[in-house]
Amino acid sequence: MSDPADGNGQAGLPELRTIADYQFGAGAGDALFPPAESLTIKRTSSGRPQQIHADDGRIVSFGTDGRFTLGLEGGRRLHAALEHPAYRVVVDDESEPFVRDEKNVFTKFVLEAGPEIRPGDEVLVVHERGELIAVGTAELAADAIADFETGMAVNVREGAPAEN
Repeated sequence: MSDPADGNGQAGLPELRTIADYQFGAGAGDALFPPAESLTIKRTSSGRPQQIHADDGRIVSFGTDGRFTLGLEGGRRLHAALEHPAYRVVVDDESEPFVRDEKNVFTKFVLEAGPEIRPGDEVLVVHERGELIAVGTAELAADAIADFETGMAVNVREGAPAEN
């Protein structure tokens, strides 16, 4: 993967957009990495992309497995771009403060989960009002999240502070 703009044969934003489209669906790449925005790509010593940052914070980290892990800023961008309920786990008032405080989401508090969610997928944790409250990794598939009464649904990585 090479980007003519960087000239060093390493993955650039066009390739990263393609990976995002594959992982999250069409349009995710442009939502995460808008062509007109100046982004910072932090690379490993070998030149592999490791983190992509915007002025508002970390968008994603790029894992050695070739998949992205979302930062809160990346979650905000996907939340605005993807149709509900894609890659969303919806929770109620009872669990909202805990999720914002980066506590994990348990199945009994989930109201809805995007049908495409599989274990290991990056997901947006959304309050039933529609507000993004955290990002994390799904521990179960969507149907299991709906069926199970106990167990962890999402391993929360980063919570969004409550707006006053």
